[in-house]
Formats: sequence, structure tokens, C-alpha cells
Amino acid sequence: MPDDTPNTLPGVSYVMPVLNEATHVRAAVDSLLDQDYAGPIEVTVALGPSIDGTTELVAELAAVDSRIRIVDNVVGSTPAGLNLAIRESRYPIVVRVDAHSVLPSDYTRIAVETILETGADNVGGLMDAQGTTDFERAVARAYGSRVGLGGTKLHVGGDAGPAETVYLGVFRRDRLLEVGLFDEEIKRGQDWELNRRIRAAGGTVWFTPRLTVTYRPRPNLYRLGRQFFSTGIWRGELARRYPASNGLRYFAPPVMVLGVAIGTLLGIAGIVQAVLGATPWLLWGFVAPVFYVLIDVVSALLWGRRDGFRPFLWFLVVLPCIHFCWGIGFVLGYLSLTRNITAHTGR
Repeated sequence: MPDDTPNTLPGVSYVMPVLNEATHVRAAVDSLLDQDYAGPIEVTVALGPSIDGTTELVAELAAVDSRIRIVDNVVGSTPAGLNLAIRESRYPIVVRVDAHSVLPSDYTRIAVETILETGADNVGGLMDAQGTTDFERAVARAYGSRVGLGGTKLHVGGDAGPAETVYLGVFRRDRLLEVGLFDEEIKRGQDWELNRRIRAAGGTVWFTPRLTVTYRPRPNLYRLGRQFFSTGIWRGELARRYPASNGLRYFAPPVMVLGVAIGTLLGIAGIVQAVLGATPWLLWGFVAPVFYVLIDVVSALLWGRRDGFRPFLWFLVVLPCIHFCWGIGFVLGYLSLTRNITAHTGR
């Protein structure tokens, strides 16, 4: 006999800002349409002014599936696109999606179950970075190592429970509207800032290791450096704006950068001392850069070599790229030394 039981699962709205993502957007959208969630769904793509064929590709996807809708994101920024898509959505559960991410088929079902069980306002899980080239594999290893991005739950996993922030996020729409959606002035780190407001309003941000999202790293060193420089600038800006809300781990990269820079300068001064015949005690400054090189090599041996020799060699380059770009950006953002911070989007 047919099952006449009415579907009581809440409807889900996927919101995805997209700009110049022709390489990844099809896989991201397909992962949404292939979800095993039994409730009603819709996909709203906030399409920025792309120049790589993304516009045509997304239009093709929408033409063959009525669940996909397109809204024009003239501004082009991630928070503006998210807010446009959220306002155009109609269901009580909002799932934030990144064009670089591929959701496993059980993602939505587990997330909604967790929201209903815990009463959380935002649920998220692990960002599982996976690369397809030797370079990307090295970046993925750096992401998933405790020395790479600070060892937070959303990168290395952990027990389920309340969290400061989570990757992407599955939200109660009413709470999003209550706290004012994403801050469109913040081009990077807007998830953290939104989750800060949710927690300040008495809401709960919940991490669960049952949610794992595949993330595709940047494909080359230039784009990786650009991404982390921008992320560092905005993290420094947020640390300055909200000093009481920042953990010590955010200050580790800038302290490291300053330590290595100062140590190197002192070491060079020590060489000058030696040339002039004075006691070269400033050579001790080289301890800082040498110590960092040792950290880099040991980290590569612990994590980078797991994927083979070439990813191991890339890891030796990728880890300092992440640390120094992030750390230099943080210093510039924290001290308000960047000329136009809104131009730093990390794309």
C-alpha cells in the first residue's frame, strides 16, 4: 500500500554565491540535487559578474531543473550574494554552500536532524580539504594538520558540541533574519562574525563530526597566497573590532612573522658585527628563522610525506605561504595599514 503519511520535514533552501567558478560550480550544484533529504528543497544561486563562462553554465543548470533559481549579485561579494539568496529563499532551513565545496549525500539529512535534536541555530562540521594535483594535496594536508590552520574542530575534527564557529553552516532562517544576516562590509571571515552575533543573541552554534564537506583548495601558489593574505587582513580587522572575542591562536602567525623578521634582521646585524671585528652576539637572532625552518621540515615529515615525495616538497613551500601571507595580512589589518580593505576578497 502507498504511504500516505504527510511529509513533516522542514523545507531547505540552499544558498550559493558564485563568481568565476566554472571549474567547480557544476559539481557543487549536483551535490545539492543528489541529497537524500526527503523534505522539499530549492537552490538559489547568487550569480556575480563572472567572465569565465560561469554565467552560461549556471543558466544551463537552471534551465533543466526548476528547483534552481538565479539571482543577480551585481556587487559580486560573498556576503552580498548570501544575503540576496537568503532573502529570496522561502524555507525555514538555510544551507550555506560554497562553489568549492561538494556536499555528501547525507549532509542535509544529518544537519536537519541535528538542529531538531539540539535546538541549535547553526550546525556545521568538518571542512575536508581534498586535492587532485600534487600541489593541492600538499595544501589539503596543511589544512588538516594542527600546525597548518590552528587545529580547530572545523579543520581537524573533534567531539560534537557548541562551537565558536563552523564551516559553511546550516541555519534556522528566523535566527538569521533576527541577527541581521551577513555583514556585507566584511569580505572574509563573515561566517565567524555572524556566528559571534548568533551566540551574543543567546543562540547556539553546534559542531558535529558527522558532517563532512569536501573542499577543493586553490590550484596554485599565487592564488593560495592571495587567499590567505586577504583572510589575514580581515582576521586582523575583526580582532581589532572585537578584541574580547578572539582566541590566542589567531595571534600565533603574526607573532611568528614578526619574530622571524626581527630575528633575521638581528642576525644580519650580527654578521656586520663580525665583519667589523666586534663580538657578534646579534647572530643569536638567527635562532628564530632557523627554528621556524625546523618546524616546517618536521611538519612536512609528519604530514606532508603521506601523499608521496612531490606533495612533500610542495608542503615545505605551502606551509610558509599560509603562515606568512596570513600573518603579514593580520598585522596590516590589525594596524589598519591596508589602503582599501574591501578590495581584499581572497579570490
